[in-house]
Amino acid sequence: MANHKSALKRIRANRAKYLRNRYQMKTTRTFVKRLRAATAKADATELYKKVSGMLDKLAKKNIIHKNNAANKKSKLAKFVNKLAA
Repeated sequence: MANHKSALKRIRANRAKYLRNRYQMKTTRTFVKRLRAATAKADATELYKKVSGMLDKLAKKNIIHKNNAANKKSKLAKFVNKLAA
């Protein structure tokens, strides 16, 4: 167990960050699944813009690696472009 006041505070702060990061990651995954399930190109294009921003935000905050975000965005862009208009 932590012996210092600052260590106890750090434990609380780390837990809060962990929960926030987990929530953002889960929300992004849900939107990615929603995008993959889309069949209309117009809907998929709108969703892609939102998902792309979410992935960029996760990468900016170091929740996921920037290359991981770029890879996911690339694959999703390919998927959206393949959809029939």
